Amino acid sequence: MIRQVLLRDWNPIGVNNDPELADEYDSYIAPVYRILVGSRSEDDLIELLYRAERDQIGMACESPEQLRPVAQKLLALDVRL
Repeated sequence: MIRQVLLRDWNPIGVNNDPELADEYDSYIAPVYRILVGSRSEDDLIELLYRAERDQIGMACESPEQLRPVAQKLLALDVRL
């Protein structure tokens, strides 16, 4: 579920159309999951995704605010075990 949102809605490097790269954002699933079961903070998710774009991927969006819809979609997921 988290993987699909990251690929479909976040996708900062545009890999969602290549099945061979479906695991490209998997390293971000655990940190996103921790926020979803912990603080459930929209702002924490936005900060995580923005820092990942800027510091690890090197392709940050213009404003972290652009990531709010992605954070909202992540928060809508039912991640209970």
